[in-house]
Parts: sequence; C-alpha cells; structure tokens
Amino acid sequence: MPNDLLLSIRDLHTWFELRRWGFVRVGFVHAVDGVDFDLHRGEAVAIVGESGCGKSTLAKTILGLHLPRQGEIIFDGRRVRGREDLRWYRSRVGYVQQDPYGALPPFMRVQRILEEPLIINGIGPRDERVRRIRTALEDVKLTPVDDFLARFPHMLSGGQQQRLVIARAMILQPQLIVADEPVSMLDASVRVEILQLLRGLQERYGLSVIYITHDLSTVRYFCERVCVMYGGLIIERAPIADLLRTPRHPYTQALLAAIPDPDPENAHRMRDVPSGEPPSLLHPPAACRFHPRCPAFMPGICDVHVPKDFEPSPGQHVLCWLYDDTGLVAPRPAGRA
Repeated sequence: MPNDLLLSIRDLHTWFELRRWGFVRVGFVHAVDGVDFDLHRGEAVAIVGESGCGKSTLAKTILGLHLPRQGEIIFDGRRVRGREDLRWYRSRVGYVQQDPYGALPPFMRVQRILEEPLIINGIGPRDERVRRIRTALEDVKLTPVDDFLARFPHMLSGGQQQRLVIARAMILQPQLIVADEPVSMLDASVRVEILQLLRGLQERYGLSVIYITHDLSTVRYFCERVCVMYGGLIIERAPIADLLRTPRHPYTQALLAAIPDPDPENAHRMRDVPSGEPPSLLHPPAACRFHPRCPAFMPGICDVHVPKDFEPSPGQHVLCWLYDDTGLVAPRPAGRA
C-alpha cells in the first residue's frame, strides 16, 4: 500500500433488512452495493448523487456507524474490524453532520460539548483539554472564545452552530473529516464561509476530507476528485477538472445539466434530464442500475450485462458499456464518445 494512501474501501456492501409486521422478511435494501475507492493523505474527495443514491449510508459506514455486510475498510494500513479497531479508528476520524442544530445536545454548553470527546478518549489533564477547546474555537472563528464557552446551542446562529460542529469534529486532531452535506441547511451567503473554513482547516492541518453532497456547483471549489453515486454504486470517478470538462456517464451528464444557470438569457431553455425516478434499492434494476432512465440505453446489453470498470481517459473511470472497446459484449454505438 502506498505511503500516501490513508483510506482504502474494498467491495463495500451495506444492506438493511426489511421486515413486514416485525417478523416477515421482505428483503434487503441495497443501500451500498459494492463500492471501491481510495483516499490519499491531504486529499479532498467528493461523493455526489441525488437523494437516495446511498451516499450518506456510505459515509456512515466509513465512520463505523453502520456495519458493512461485506467488504473491508483499511485505514492508515490497518483493517478496521472489531470493537478495539473501531475505538482506535473513530478517534482519528471527525464527522460534520448535515443538521447542526440536531447534531448538538441542547442541554450542554459549548465548553462541555467540546470537552465530551476528550474525556471519552482519556485526554487530559484538564489544562490540556481547555487548551484544545480554545484552539478549536479559534480555528473555526468563534471568537472571542470566552463569549462562546458558556452558551447553549440555541443561543447560536445556524452558521455558528455549524462552526461548533466542525470544532467538535476537529477536537481530537483527526486525520480524516467526513462532511455529510455540511452546508445544505445554511443560507447561501453562509455556505461559502463554511466551505472556505473547511478548506482552510484541510490545508493547515493536512487533513483528508470526504465531502458528501448533491450539489456539484460547490465541488469544484473544494475537492480534487469526485465520485458519482447512483443506485448504491460509484458509477464514475475522476479528477474534478476532467469530470466537469468531459463527463462520461449519462447520469453524470444529467447531474451537470441540472446545475442552475445564472444567465437570464437561458431561463426559458428546457433542461435535457432523464425521465423517471431513482431506482428502488430494495429491488435494484438488473445489470446497469441506470438503464431504465438512460437516453443511451442499448437493449440486450445494458439490461443484461453488468457494466465493467472502463477507463476512457487516464484517471477517469466509468461503469458504462458505451466505453467498451474490447468488443466482448458489443461494439460502441456509432457517434458515442
């Protein structure tokens, strides 16, 4: 394993059993259904996709909040398996939740919120804990620090609450931050500030970041690579510049087409987006998960054969038969990139 590889995910499956009346098994929800990706030290990777694609479940499985049905998580060269591994692992991974108010205990003051993970992990003495708390608050620009230590979460604005959540994620000096849609519940003006704050912390401390979002418009300013999820799978992954310039998968093209255009001249233009709804993860489509909605659907291929991992350009991987140059299943349709 390369020295700069911090996190490696291999064939990760997270399924949830669904029962009727509490005892009749209906089946399994395939929320994450065979994910592979690597994260390097100091790198920011975005995981994007529409609601219900499995990206938040993937994030919580990486955090150890969900136990995978199959696959492995390797962190800093060590496989994360049992309880002792999880205790070691969680002290090195921070979590920034989507809803800052719901993520903070309303009955605790700011100082106690930040001190709790230090106490749980046996970090002391108290002077050291106080020093870390003050440093974390200064890092997220909650200053003067003394004005915030005695406040309760409801006494903070939404942006200040999210800064506190970030401070709590940073308090154990982690190597990895998992940010699950950290700006989706904030005002547009505050979103930029929070993303700039996360980016500054990443650069200052050499953090690796997994940024979960459905908003591709923010990814270009924050991440080096992007993974596109659909139906529990990563269907395309590439450096951010390559993906924005030449999106390969039809679903990725649809996501980019859905980004709002600020030009008023284009307000009347209808967007060319796929019809239909996201697939049921209880009964996912056979073969290619996107084929029921795909404008480039090839009968007898996309609905029969599971797409392989093709690399149409260096570093850009896509699960799509349009890029099959082996001829094992079918030649690519004429005119397709």
